[in-house]
Amino acid sequence: MLSRTADSLYWVGRYTERAGNIARGMQVALRMQGLAGSLGRDRDEWRALLVSAGAEPGFRATGKEVTPDAVIGWLALDPANPSSIANCIEAARRNGRAVRTALTVDMWEALNDTWREMRARAASATDADALPGFLDWVRARTLLFNGAAADTMLRDEGWLFVHLGVMLERADNTARLLDSKHRALSGPGAEGAVAYAEWQALLRSVSALRAFQHVYHTRLDPRLVVELMLFREELPRSLISCHARVLNALERIAERTGGRRGDPQRIAAEITDDLSKGRVEAVMAGGLHDWLTAQIDRNIELGNAIQALYLDG
Repeated sequence: MLSRTADSLYWVGRYTERAGNIARGMQVALRMQGLAGSLGRDRDEWRALLVSAGAEPGFRATGKEVTPDAVIGWLALDPANPSSIANCIEAARRNGRAVRTALTVDMWEALNDTWREMRARAASATDADALPGFLDWVRARTLLFNGAAADTMLRDEGWLFVHLGVMLERADNTARLLDSKHRALSGPGAEGAVAYAEWQALLRSVSALRAFQHVYHTRLDPRLVVELMLFREELPRSLISCHARVLNALERIAERTGGRRGDPQRIAAEITDDLSKGRVEAVMAGGLHDWLTAQIDRNIELGNAIQALYLDG
């Protein structure tokens, strides 16, 4: 497969997943807004959302004050934010169009119809009454694309690069979501009604509130929330589950490219091995924020290695 084709397919997966993840994060912030606002902490909630989306530096450069309206506008529609939902949908469709023949009809229709409807919704998407429905729509469109890819795409190199992009983006998002809530999960902030509501919102953001009850059969506990999202392979969005699939995709890509292995396989294997040996007690004792920051840096390193070996040139 040509590098430019692999690159476009990989970024179709990443951008589509990113749009859905940002919508999930915004839903968490909206759920917490009322409770945090009653305690004078509403700006902390929106600042945490910027951090989890990896969009804080860009927003800070605008000089705008952190307010709900400003953050919602930046993350949903702002053309100056390359990771806004609107720009992610635009970029996913642009990359998909560049490799139209490598996509199935269902995948292309999911991308193209989402792009067209996004343009129609843009004028009112962030209105107070329309925003919850808009975020539900973004999540549903992401699920539609992922389902189309899973059900209709040949399991060849094209599928592997789309799947690789989705899984790496998802792993990065899980780490960032946890990091944005590290104060509610560890230390003095990990107690009380507000912290409990944040644990619930965090689990809802990865569709895992019911999964928590199924796995643990107990009340929410910050250590168990962290364990579920980091180390439980049963959860599709856990860090270990995502990275296991990243490693599997990279190994299969290597097999299909004449054994072309390198830094991506090495880094992915190291990350997966570390996660398989990880224990939540050690993570919490050593500092959750520091551990997650290191993990996010490793994700970035892995992404750069994939780009250098397979996608550039």
